Amino acid sequence: MIRINLLPFRAARKIENIRRQITIYVLVVVFTLSVIGYQFIQVTSTLSDKKDEEKKIKAELATYQNTLKKIKELEKQIKEIKTKLGVIKDLEKGKTGPVYLLDEIARAVPKEKLWLKSLKESKGSLTLTGTAMDNETVAHFMSNLEGEEHITTVELQSATSRDLKKYGLVVSDFILKCTTYAHKKEETKKPKKK
Repeated sequence: MIRINLLPFRAARKIENIRRQITIYVLVVVFTLSVIGYQFIQVTSTLSDKKDEEKKIKAELATYQNTLKKIKELEKQIKEIKTKLGVIKDLEKGKTGPVYLLDEIARAVPKEKLWLKSLKESKGSLTLTGTAMDNETVAHFMSNLEGEEHITTVELQSATSRDLKKYGLVVSDFILKCTTYAHKKEETKKPKKK
């Protein structure tokens, strides 16, 4: 029988298998390292993009903070202006209120039957002193005053008859006490202070 020596062939085959395995191992390692490198570069790029985006957002937020500060300052100014306008409106009412009050008194006076001698107003209290042809004229004057907008109450303090012998007439001197629009304001202000 012929003997064939297969050992060198087996040894060559083993060496070739080892080379193939080393080559596959090296290729797998190279492929894995390249995939890891690619992923690292991609993550680094994404991270730098996110950092840039964060910087932009922080800069934008800083501008919004400045805008918010300006808005708060403007709101304070608006509040101050509103209070100033309220004061101006109150002053205008106080300025024109007496004019309206005098106009209402003038309209309430019965013509050629009643004459006012004095008019005193202080803190919503109005005192009228005058002379009328008779007590009915005084009553008519009081009812006219009660119907006016700026006068809230009218009270008769006194009414006395006086004889004018020179003219042959008996007249009635009177004193009226009234409450005006200014008294109303003080009452509404008091509860706000509490």
